[in-house]
Amino acid sequence: MRCVVFAYHEIGYVCLEELLRLGAEIPLVITHTDDPQEQIWFRSVYELAAQRGIKVHAPLDVNTEEWVRRVHAAQPDFLFSFYYRKLLRKPLLEIPARGALNLHGSLLPRYRGRCPVNWVIIHDEKQTGVTLHYMTEKADAGDIVAQRVVAIDDTDTALTLYRKLIAAAPELLRETYPLLCAGTAPRIPQDPTQASYFGGRRPEDGRIQWQVNARQVFNLVRAVTHPYPGAFALWRGRVLKVWKARVWEGGDCKGSPGTVVQTAPELVVCCGTGGVVLERVQEEGASEQDGVPWARGRNVREGERLQ
Repeated sequence: MRCVVFAYHEIGYVCLEELLRLGAEIPLVITHTDDPQEQIWFRSVYELAAQRGIKVHAPLDVNTEEWVRRVHAAQPDFLFSFYYRKLLRKPLLEIPARGALNLHGSLLPRYRGRCPVNWVIIHDEKQTGVTLHYMTEKADAGDIVAQRVVAIDDTDTALTLYRKLIAAAPELLRETYPLLCAGTAPRIPQDPTQASYFGGRRPEDGRIQWQVNARQVFNLVRAVTHPYPGAFALWRGRVLKVWKARVWEGGDCKGSPGTVVQTAPELVVCCGTGGVVLERVQEEGASEQDGVPWARGRNVREGERLQ
């Protein structure tokens, strides 16, 4: 089958690689130019396509008449979107003879929209997964072909969870692509009453709200730690990033939210309920280090508050 592929990020890379392994004919790949403000830890879809001799482009707006004409000229049976960051409009979706499909990083209809890996950790979910579904003009709302479930452990960060999805995505594609080609793939409508939608996240969304419970602070920290911008608070007017934390097991935390109640043998800060141990921190303008040595070196006092 002829497939036009819109792809970016590591899941875009492994899914393009899997389609090629499955024997798909890919005349055209559309991707993105890397953002210099973003930490690029993933492999390049552009480079993979170029290495395989596939025409590859990274237009700013793929929904223009010019790009609709180019995709149409490729005569695709299928159009696939694998972590491509722009919504494809109706003129593009109507081109492929056998359907336009997207791979989304959640168990739809829950967590439609942006940054699902970060959001599921923030909301303390115990599982997520990948969903292959038909595209409509409404984001992540089309009929489901198949899903693969992935467990979320307390030790997971957004990066480790994303790596689980990186492994699950090509497995799902390997199972479903032959069914799509044969015309026997399921097509299951989503239940809109079960849908939830989340938007993109900004670095400032990582500010810790100490009045929430300790589990919520812990979840925020692991949801936005490396390679994301990180959770943070203000200490003596300076930004303090918290790269790793855990829920304190010392019982009730006797202090107002944000108060340092212990600096050794653990650096403990009170939350609305319970407390968290700050295991890895980074003060503005300094190197990342363990919490206790940082507190000792900066003469952090019990009773001080992080804001």
